[in-house]
Amino acid sequence: MTTERATASALRLRENQLFLALSIIVGVLAGLSAVLFSLCIDRVSRTLFGLEPSAARLFLVPTSVSLLTGVLLSRFFPDVRGSGVPQTEAAYHLKGGVVPARVGLGKFLTGVLCVGSGHSMGREGPSVQIGAALASSIGRWVGVSPERLKALVPVGAAGALAAAFNTPVAAVLFALEEIIGDMNASLIGSAVVASVASVIVERSILGNEPLFHVPAYELVHPAELAAYAFLGIVGGVLSLVFCKLLLGMRTAFRRLPERTLILQPAIGGVLIGLILLVRPEVMGVGYDYVDQALNGTMLMRTLVLLCLVKIVATVISYTSGNAGGIFAPTLFIGAMAGGAIGTIVHRVAPFPVAGPGAYALVGMGALFAGVIRAPMTSVFMVFEITQDYQILVPLMVANLLSLVISRRYQPVPVYHALLQQDGVHLPSPVSIRPTQDDTAEPAPAGHTAAR
Repeated sequence: MTTERATASALRLRENQLFLALSIIVGVLAGLSAVLFSLCIDRVSRTLFGLEPSAARLFLVPTSVSLLTGVLLSRFFPDVRGSGVPQTEAAYHLKGGVVPARVGLGKFLTGVLCVGSGHSMGREGPSVQIGAALASSIGRWVGVSPERLKALVPVGAAGALAAAFNTPVAAVLFALEEIIGDMNASLIGSAVVASVASVIVERSILGNEPLFHVPAYELVHPAELAAYAFLGIVGGVLSLVFCKLLLGMRTAFRRLPERTLILQPAIGGVLIGLILLVRPEVMGVGYDYVDQALNGTMLMRTLVLLCLVKIVATVISYTSGNAGGIFAPTLFIGAMAGGAIGTIVHRVAPFPVAGPGAYALVGMGALFAGVIRAPMTSVFMVFEITQDYQILVPLMVANLLSLVISRRYQPVPVYHALLQQDGVHLPSPVSIRPTQDDTAEPAPAGHTAAR
Protein backbone atom coordinates (compact mmCIF):
# COMPACT_ATOMS: atom_id res chain seq x y z
CA MET A 1 0.00 0.00 0.00
CA THR A 2 2.86 2.34 0.87
CA THR A 3 4.52 1.60 -2.47
CA GLU A 4 1.28 2.28 -4.33
CA ARG A 5 0.86 5.61 -2.54
CA ALA A 6 4.44 6.58 -3.30
CA THR A 7 3.96 5.71 -6.99
CA ALA A 8 0.70 7.67 -7.17
CA SER A 9 2.36 10.64 -5.47
CA ALA A 10 5.28 10.53 -7.92
CA LEU A 11 2.91 10.34 -10.88
CA ARG A 12 0.91 13.26 -9.56
CA LEU A 13 4.08 15.29 -9.07
CA ARG A 14 5.19 14.62 -12.64
CA GLU A 15 1.72 15.50 -13.92
CA ASN A 16 1.79 18.80 -12.01
CA GLN A 17 5.27 19.57 -13.34
CA LEU A 18 4.10 18.87 -16.88
CA PHE A 19 1.10 21.13 -16.39
CA LEU A 20 3.31 23.91 -15.04
CA ALA A 21 5.55 23.60 -18.10
CA LEU A 22 2.51 23.65 -20.36
CA SER A 23 1.25 26.77 -18.58
CA ILE A 24 4.51 28.56 -19.38
CA ILE A 25 4.42 27.42 -23.02
CA VAL A 26 0.77 28.43 -23.36
CA GLY A 27 1.51 31.82 -21.80
CA VAL A 28 4.37 32.49 -24.22
CA LEU A 29 2.37 31.44 -27.29
CA ALA A 30 -0.77 33.26 -26.14
CA GLY A 31 1.30 36.41 -25.62
CA LEU A 32 2.79 36.09 -29.09
CA SER A 33 -0.65 35.57 -30.64
CA ALA A 34 -2.10 38.61 -28.85
CA VAL A 35 0.81 40.83 -29.90
CA LEU A 36 0.62 39.61 -33.51
CA PHE A 37 -3.15 40.10 -33.52
CA SER A 38 -2.81 43.70 -32.34
CA LEU A 39 -0.02 44.49 -34.81
CA CYS A 40 -1.96 42.99 -37.71
CA ILE A 41 -5.04 45.05 -36.86
CA ASP A 42 -2.96 48.23 -36.82
CA ARG A 43 -1.26 47.36 -40.10
CA VAL A 44 -4.52 46.50 -41.85
CA SER A 45 -6.14 49.69 -40.58
CA ARG A 46 -3.25 51.87 -41.79
CA THR A 47 -3.21 50.11 -45.16
CA LEU A 48 -6.95 50.43 -45.73
CA PHE A 49 -7.47 53.95 -44.40
CA GLY A 50 -4.09 55.67 -44.64
CA LEU A 51 -3.11 58.54 -42.37
CA GLU A 52 -5.95 60.88 -43.36
CA PRO A 53 -8.77 58.80 -44.86
CA SER A 54 -11.04 60.40 -47.40
CA ALA A 55 -14.83 60.26 -47.11
CA ALA A 56 -14.88 57.60 -49.83
CA ARG A 57 -12.54 55.35 -47.85
CA LEU A 58 -14.43 55.86 -44.61
CA PHE A 59 -17.59 54.57 -46.26
CA LEU A 60 -16.27 52.00 -48.73
CA VAL A 61 -13.69 50.20 -46.58
CA PRO A 62 -16.04 48.80 -43.87
CA THR A 63 -18.70 48.09 -46.50
CA SER A 64 -16.47 46.17 -48.91
CA VAL A 65 -14.40 44.32 -46.31
CA SER A 66 -17.59 43.25 -44.52
CA LEU A 67 -18.71 41.55 -47.72
CA LEU A 68 -15.56 39.42 -47.55
CA THR A 69 -15.89 38.71 -43.84
CA GLY A 70 -19.54 37.79 -44.35
CA VAL A 71 -18.45 35.01 -46.69
CA LEU A 72 -15.72 33.84 -44.31
CA LEU A 73 -18.03 33.90 -41.27
CA SER A 74 -20.94 32.10 -42.92
CA ARG A 75 -19.06 29.56 -45.05
CA PHE A 76 -15.81 28.78 -43.26
CA PHE A 77 -15.84 30.07 -39.67
CA PRO A 78 -19.44 30.16 -38.42
CA ASP A 79 -18.34 29.79 -34.78
CA VAL A 80 -16.24 32.95 -34.53
CA ARG A 81 -18.79 35.76 -34.76
CA GLY A 82 -18.86 38.27 -31.95
CA SER A 83 -16.55 38.50 -28.99
CA GLY A 84 -15.21 35.04 -28.26
CA VAL A 85 -15.43 35.35 -24.47
CA PRO A 86 -18.81 33.60 -24.15
CA GLN A 87 -17.75 30.86 -26.54
CA THR A 88 -14.67 30.34 -24.41
CA GLU A 89 -16.84 30.05 -21.29
CA ALA A 90 -19.03 27.50 -23.07
CA ALA A 91 -15.96 25.50 -24.11
CA TYR A 92 -14.73 25.44 -20.52
CA HIS A 93 -18.03 24.52 -18.86
CA LEU A 94 -19.76 22.37 -21.46
CA LYS A 95 -17.18 21.02 -23.93
CA GLY A 96 -14.43 19.82 -21.64
CA GLY A 97 -12.05 22.54 -22.77
CA VAL A 98 -12.14 21.55 -26.44
CA VAL A 99 -11.67 24.60 -28.68
CA PRO A 100 -10.82 23.56 -32.26
CA ALA A 101 -7.70 25.10 -33.78
CA ARG A 102 -9.88 26.22 -36.69
CA VAL A 103 -11.75 28.52 -34.29
CA GLY A 104 -8.55 30.27 -33.24
CA LEU A 105 -7.44 30.68 -36.85
CA GLY A 106 -10.83 31.97 -37.94
CA LYS A 107 -11.08 34.41 -35.05
CA PHE A 108 -7.62 35.79 -35.83
CA LEU A 109 -8.34 36.28 -39.53
CA THR A 110 -11.86 37.69 -39.26
CA GLY A 111 -11.01 39.76 -36.19
CA VAL A 112 -8.15 41.46 -38.02
CA LEU A 113 -10.41 42.21 -40.99
CA CYS A 114 -13.41 43.41 -38.97
CA VAL A 115 -11.60 45.60 -36.44
CA GLY A 116 -9.00 46.73 -38.98
CA SER A 117 -11.71 47.81 -41.42
CA GLY A 118 -13.22 50.23 -38.91
CA HIS A 119 -15.89 48.26 -37.08
CA SER A 120 -16.41 49.61 -33.57
CA MET A 121 -15.16 46.56 -31.73
CA GLY A 122 -12.27 45.51 -29.51
CA ARG A 123 -9.35 43.11 -29.77
CA GLU A 124 -9.31 41.78 -26.19
CA GLY A 125 -12.29 39.40 -26.49
CA PRO A 126 -10.99 37.80 -29.69
CA SER A 127 -7.53 37.53 -28.09
CA VAL A 128 -9.10 35.54 -25.25
CA GLN A 129 -10.65 33.04 -27.66
CA ILE A 130 -7.46 32.77 -29.70
CA GLY A 131 -5.44 32.11 -26.54
CA ALA A 132 -7.97 29.50 -25.39
CA ALA A 133 -7.85 27.78 -28.79
CA LEU A 134 -4.05 27.67 -28.66
CA ALA A 135 -4.10 26.22 -25.14
CA SER A 136 -6.71 23.62 -26.06
CA SER A 137 -4.84 22.57 -29.21
CA ILE A 138 -1.56 22.19 -27.30
CA GLY A 139 -3.26 20.17 -24.57
CA ARG A 140 -4.86 17.80 -27.05
CA TRP A 141 -1.59 17.44 -28.99
CA VAL A 142 0.34 16.57 -25.82
CA GLY A 143 -2.45 14.24 -24.71
CA VAL A 144 -3.21 15.62 -21.25
CA SER A 145 -6.07 14.27 -19.19
CA PRO A 146 -9.59 15.68 -19.72
CA GLU A 147 -9.35 17.60 -16.42
CA ARG A 148 -6.06 19.19 -17.42
CA LEU A 149 -7.34 20.01 -20.90
CA LYS A 150 -10.28 21.86 -19.38
CA ALA A 151 -7.94 23.74 -17.05
CA LEU A 152 -5.78 24.96 -19.93
CA VAL A 153 -8.62 27.03 -21.41
CA PRO A 154 -8.70 29.77 -18.72
CA VAL A 155 -4.90 29.61 -18.53
CA GLY A 156 -4.66 30.43 -22.23
CA ALA A 157 -7.35 33.08 -21.90
CA ALA A 158 -5.49 34.79 -19.03
CA GLY A 159 -2.23 34.74 -20.97
CA ALA A 160 -3.75 36.28 -24.08
CA LEU A 161 -5.61 39.00 -22.20
CA ALA A 162 -2.52 39.88 -20.16
CA ALA A 163 -0.61 40.59 -23.36
CA ALA A 164 -3.51 42.29 -25.13
CA PHE A 165 -4.10 44.79 -22.32
CA ASN A 166 -0.74 44.74 -20.53
CA THR A 167 -2.42 44.09 -17.18
CA PRO A 168 -1.32 40.68 -15.84
CA VAL A 169 -3.19 40.79 -12.51
CA ALA A 170 -6.46 41.92 -14.11
CA ALA A 171 -6.09 39.16 -16.71
CA VAL A 172 -5.86 36.49 -14.02
CA LEU A 173 -8.88 37.93 -12.21
CA PHE A 174 -10.85 38.05 -15.47
CA ALA A 175 -10.14 34.36 -16.06
CA LEU A 176 -11.37 33.57 -12.54
CA GLU A 177 -14.36 35.94 -12.50
CA GLU A 178 -15.63 35.49 -16.03
CA ILE A 179 -14.30 32.32 -17.64
CA ILE A 180 -14.35 30.04 -14.58
CA GLY A 181 -16.87 31.94 -12.47
CA ASP A 182 -15.06 31.17 -9.21
CA MET A 183 -12.63 33.58 -7.52
CA ASN A 184 -11.35 30.68 -5.39
CA ALA A 185 -10.53 28.40 -8.31
CA SER A 186 -7.50 26.25 -7.54
CA LEU A 187 -5.80 26.80 -10.90
CA ILE A 188 -4.98 30.43 -10.03
CA GLY A 189 -1.29 29.50 -9.85
CA SER A 190 -1.23 28.28 -13.44
CA ALA A 191 -3.12 31.34 -14.64
CA VAL A 192 -0.58 33.60 -12.90
CA VAL A 193 2.34 31.74 -14.49
CA ALA A 194 0.83 32.01 -17.97
CA SER A 195 -0.07 35.66 -17.46
CA VAL A 196 3.44 36.58 -16.33
CA ALA A 197 5.05 34.64 -19.19
CA SER A 198 2.72 36.33 -21.66
CA VAL A 199 3.44 39.85 -20.39
CA ILE A 200 7.19 39.21 -20.49
CA VAL A 201 6.83 38.27 -24.16
CA GLU A 202 4.61 41.27 -24.90
CA ARG A 203 6.92 43.76 -23.19
CA SER A 204 10.03 42.29 -24.80
CA ILE A 205 8.47 42.92 -28.23
CA LEU A 206 6.52 46.15 -27.72
CA GLY A 207 8.43 47.61 -24.79
CA ASN A 208 7.17 48.36 -21.28
CA GLU A 209 4.81 51.11 -22.41
CA PRO A 210 1.45 51.43 -20.61
CA LEU A 211 -1.65 51.17 -22.73
CA PHE A 212 -2.72 54.64 -21.58
CA HIS A 213 -0.57 57.54 -20.39
CA VAL A 214 -2.42 58.68 -17.29
CA PRO A 215 -1.32 61.57 -15.03
CA ALA A 216 -1.45 61.14 -11.26
CA TYR A 217 -4.92 61.56 -9.76
CA GLU A 218 -6.17 61.85 -6.22
CA LEU A 219 -9.31 62.45 -4.22
CA VAL A 220 -8.97 66.22 -3.81
CA HIS A 221 -11.94 66.71 -1.46
CA PRO A 222 -14.06 64.13 0.46
CA ALA A 223 -17.25 65.64 -1.01
CA GLU A 224 -16.05 64.48 -4.41
CA LEU A 225 -17.25 61.00 -3.49
CA ALA A 226 -20.79 62.25 -4.11
CA ALA A 227 -19.79 63.19 -7.67
CA TYR A 228 -18.18 59.78 -8.18
CA ALA A 229 -21.32 58.13 -6.82
CA PHE A 230 -23.36 60.06 -9.40
CA LEU A 231 -20.92 58.84 -12.05
CA GLY A 232 -21.54 55.28 -10.87
CA ILE A 233 -25.30 55.78 -11.28
CA VAL A 234 -24.80 57.17 -14.78
CA GLY A 235 -22.49 54.24 -15.52
CA GLY A 236 -25.18 51.79 -14.44
CA VAL A 237 -27.79 53.47 -16.64
CA LEU A 238 -25.47 53.54 -19.65
CA SER A 239 -24.63 49.88 -19.04
CA LEU A 240 -28.32 49.05 -19.16
CA VAL A 241 -28.86 51.07 -22.33
CA PHE A 242 -25.92 49.38 -24.01
CA CYS A 243 -26.94 45.85 -22.99
CA LYS A 244 -30.62 46.31 -23.88
CA LEU A 245 -29.76 47.72 -27.29
CA LEU A 246 -27.26 44.95 -27.94
CA LEU A 247 -29.68 42.18 -27.03
CA GLY A 248 -32.62 43.78 -28.82
CA MET A 249 -30.84 44.45 -32.09
CA ARG A 250 -29.24 41.02 -32.10
CA THR A 251 -32.72 39.53 -31.75
CA ALA A 252 -33.81 41.62 -34.75
CA PHE A 253 -30.89 40.35 -36.87
CA ARG A 254 -31.58 36.75 -35.83
CA ARG A 255 -35.16 37.09 -37.08
CA LEU A 256 -33.98 37.88 -40.59
CA PRO A 257 -34.20 35.02 -43.13
CA GLU A 258 -31.30 32.58 -42.90
CA ARG A 259 -30.29 33.31 -46.48
CA THR A 260 -29.34 36.84 -45.39
CA LEU A 261 -26.75 35.56 -42.90
CA ILE A 262 -23.93 36.01 -45.39
CA LEU A 263 -24.94 39.65 -45.98
CA GLN A 264 -25.60 40.70 -42.41
CA PRO A 265 -21.97 41.73 -41.68
CA ALA A 266 -22.10 43.89 -44.82
CA ILE A 267 -25.32 45.52 -43.61
CA GLY A 268 -23.41 46.44 -40.49
CA GLY A 269 -20.52 47.62 -42.66
CA VAL A 270 -22.75 50.02 -44.60
CA LEU A 271 -24.16 51.50 -41.39
CA ILE A 272 -20.71 51.83 -39.85
CA GLY A 273 -19.47 53.52 -43.02
CA LEU A 274 -22.21 56.11 -42.71
CA ILE A 275 -21.35 56.68 -39.04
CA LEU A 276 -17.64 57.09 -39.83
CA LEU A 277 -18.48 59.83 -42.31
CA VAL A 278 -19.78 61.84 -39.36
CA ARG A 279 -17.67 60.58 -36.46
CA PRO A 280 -14.52 58.72 -37.59
CA GLU A 281 -13.27 58.78 -33.98
CA VAL A 282 -15.40 55.71 -33.16
CA MET A 283 -13.47 53.61 -35.67
CA GLY A 284 -11.99 50.38 -34.36
CA VAL A 285 -10.61 50.16 -30.84
CA GLY A 286 -10.35 53.92 -30.31
CA TYR A 287 -7.76 53.90 -27.52
CA ASP A 288 -6.10 57.08 -28.84
CA TYR A 289 -9.26 59.01 -27.97
CA VAL A 290 -9.58 57.25 -24.63
CA ASP A 291 -6.07 58.48 -23.86
CA GLN A 292 -7.13 62.03 -24.71
CA ALA A 293 -10.13 61.76 -22.39
CA LEU A 294 -7.92 60.45 -19.59
CA ASN A 295 -5.65 63.45 -19.99
CA GLY A 296 -8.59 65.90 -19.97
CA THR A 297 -7.93 67.34 -23.44
CA MET A 298 -11.40 66.85 -24.99
CA LEU A 299 -14.34 69.24 -25.05
CA MET A 300 -17.49 68.26 -23.19
CA ARG A 301 -19.64 68.32 -26.34
CA THR A 302 -17.19 65.96 -28.06
CA LEU A 303 -17.15 63.63 -25.07
CA VAL A 304 -20.94 63.35 -24.99
CA LEU A 305 -21.25 62.82 -28.74
CA LEU A 306 -18.55 60.17 -28.86
CA CYS A 307 -20.12 58.35 -25.91
CA LEU A 308 -23.52 58.12 -27.61
CA VAL A 309 -22.20 57.40 -31.11
CA LYS A 310 -19.87 54.68 -29.80
CA ILE A 311 -22.80 52.90 -28.19
CA VAL A 312 -24.72 52.88 -31.46
CA ALA A 313 -21.70 51.93 -33.59
CA THR A 314 -20.69 49.05 -31.29
CA VAL A 315 -24.21 47.66 -31.18
CA ILE A 316 -24.40 47.71 -34.99
CA SER A 317 -20.98 46.14 -35.50
CA TYR A 318 -21.55 43.38 -32.95
CA THR A 319 -25.15 42.42 -33.67
CA SER A 320 -24.64 42.29 -37.44
CA GLY A 321 -22.38 39.31 -36.82
CA ASN A 322 -18.90 40.73 -37.24
CA ALA A 323 -15.96 39.37 -35.23
CA GLY A 324 -14.76 41.57 -32.39
CA GLY A 325 -15.29 42.26 -28.72
CA ILE A 326 -17.10 44.70 -26.45
CA PHE A 327 -14.27 45.03 -23.93
CA ALA A 328 -12.62 48.04 -25.61
CA PRO A 329 -15.88 49.81 -26.58
CA THR A 330 -17.01 49.55 -22.95
CA LEU A 331 -13.86 51.33 -21.81
CA PHE A 332 -14.29 53.95 -24.55
CA ILE A 333 -17.89 54.69 -23.59
CA GLY A 334 -17.01 54.85 -19.89
CA ALA A 335 -14.10 57.21 -20.49
CA MET A 336 -16.23 59.61 -22.55
CA ALA A 337 -19.13 59.56 -20.07
CA GLY A 338 -16.79 60.00 -17.11
CA GLY A 339 -14.92 62.82 -18.82
CA ALA A 340 -18.18 64.66 -19.54
CA ILE A 341 -19.36 64.35 -15.94
CA GLY A 342 -15.93 65.39 -14.70
CA THR A 343 -16.08 68.50 -16.87
CA ILE A 344 -19.44 69.46 -15.36
CA VAL A 345 -18.25 68.81 -11.80
CA HIS A 346 -15.11 70.82 -12.44
CA ARG A 347 -17.22 73.77 -13.56
CA VAL A 348 -19.91 73.81 -10.88
CA ALA A 349 -18.41 72.25 -7.74
CA PRO A 350 -17.97 74.77 -4.89
CA PHE A 351 -14.96 72.83 -3.58
CA PRO A 352 -11.65 71.72 -5.15
CA VAL A 353 -12.01 68.69 -7.45
CA ALA A 354 -9.83 66.51 -9.62
CA GLY A 355 -9.62 67.14 -13.35
CA PRO A 356 -12.02 65.54 -15.87
CA GLY A 357 -9.43 62.86 -16.61
CA ALA A 358 -9.88 61.35 -13.15
CA TYR A 359 -13.59 60.97 -13.81
CA ALA A 360 -12.87 59.47 -17.23
CA LEU A 361 -10.70 56.84 -15.55
CA VAL A 362 -13.38 55.98 -12.97
CA GLY A 363 -15.98 55.98 -15.75
CA MET A 364 -14.03 53.27 -17.57
CA GLY A 365 -14.16 51.06 -14.51
CA ALA A 366 -17.84 51.79 -13.83
CA LEU A 367 -18.92 50.85 -17.37
CA PHE A 368 -16.78 47.74 -17.31
CA ALA A 369 -18.31 46.64 -14.01
CA GLY A 370 -21.83 47.35 -15.26
CA VAL A 371 -21.54 45.70 -18.67
CA ILE A 372 -19.01 42.91 -18.22
CA ARG A 373 -19.98 42.23 -14.56
CA ALA A 374 -16.38 41.66 -13.45
CA PRO A 375 -15.95 44.28 -10.70
CA MET A 376 -12.69 42.95 -9.26
CA THR A 377 -11.13 42.82 -12.71
CA SER A 378 -12.25 46.41 -13.21
CA VAL A 379 -10.63 47.65 -9.99
CA PHE A 380 -7.29 45.95 -10.58
CA MET A 381 -7.28 46.87 -14.27
CA VAL A 382 -7.53 50.58 -13.41
CA PHE A 383 -4.94 50.18 -10.67
CA GLU A 384 -2.50 48.52 -13.10
CA ILE A 385 -3.08 51.34 -15.57
CA THR A 386 -2.42 54.08 -13.00
CA GLN A 387 -0.17 52.32 -10.46
CA ASP A 388 -1.79 54.62 -7.90
CA TYR A 389 -3.96 53.67 -4.91
CA GLN A 390 -5.47 57.16 -4.66
CA ILE A 391 -8.14 56.44 -7.27
CA LEU A 392 -9.30 53.12 -5.76
CA VAL A 393 -11.87 54.47 -3.30
CA PRO A 394 -13.75 56.58 -5.89
CA LEU A 395 -13.49 53.66 -8.31
CA MET A 396 -14.99 51.17 -5.86
CA VAL A 397 -17.86 53.55 -5.05
CA ALA A 398 -18.70 54.05 -8.73
CA ASN A 399 -18.23 50.36 -9.56
CA LEU A 400 -20.56 49.24 -6.79
CA LEU A 401 -23.40 51.56 -7.81
CA SER A 402 -23.02 50.73 -11.49
CA LEU A 403 -23.01 47.00 -10.74
CA VAL A 404 -26.06 47.20 -8.44
CA ILE A 405 -28.12 49.13 -11.00
CA SER A 406 -27.08 46.87 -13.85
CA ARG A 407 -27.88 43.70 -11.91
CA ARG A 408 -31.21 45.06 -10.71
CA TYR A 409 -32.60 45.80 -14.17
CA GLN A 410 -30.58 43.31 -16.26
CA PRO A 411 -30.29 40.25 -14.02
CA VAL A 412 -28.58 38.11 -16.66
CA PRO A 413 -25.12 39.44 -17.64
CA VAL A 414 -24.83 40.42 -21.28
CA TYR A 415 -22.41 37.64 -22.23
CA HIS A 416 -24.75 35.10 -20.67
CA ALA A 417 -27.87 36.59 -22.24
CA LEU A 418 -26.27 36.47 -25.67
CA LEU A 419 -25.37 32.83 -25.17
CA GLN A 420 -28.88 32.06 -24.02
CA GLN A 421 -30.19 33.57 -27.24
CA ASP A 422 -28.29 30.76 -28.95
CA GLY A 423 -29.90 28.17 -26.70
CA VAL A 424 -26.80 27.58 -24.59
CA HIS A 425 -27.24 27.47 -20.81
CA LEU A 426 -24.37 26.98 -18.41
CA PRO A 427 -24.63 25.60 -14.85
CA SER A 428 -25.21 28.13 -12.11
CA PRO A 429 -22.38 28.92 -9.68
CA VAL A 430 -24.47 27.63 -6.77
CA SER A 431 -24.63 24.11 -8.17
CA ILE A 432 -20.86 23.61 -8.45
CA ARG A 433 -18.09 23.77 -5.89
CA PRO A 434 -14.30 23.52 -6.14
CA THR A 435 -13.05 19.96 -5.65
CA GLN A 436 -9.29 20.26 -6.05
CA ASP A 437 -6.67 21.59 -3.66
CA ASP A 438 -3.57 21.67 -5.84
CA THR A 439 -2.82 25.00 -7.52
CA ALA A 440 -2.41 23.32 -10.89
CA GLU A 441 -5.68 21.39 -10.71
CA PRO A 442 -8.91 22.65 -12.28
CA ALA A 443 -11.83 23.42 -10.01
CA PRO A 444 -15.17 23.06 -11.79
CA ALA A 445 -17.32 26.13 -11.50
CA GLY A 446 -20.45 27.43 -13.06
CA HIS A 447 -21.08 30.61 -14.98
CA THR A 448 -22.80 31.69 -18.15
CA ALA A 449 -21.76 33.22 -21.53
CA ALA A 450 -22.58 34.71 -25.18
CA ARG A 451 -21.74 35.54 -28.78
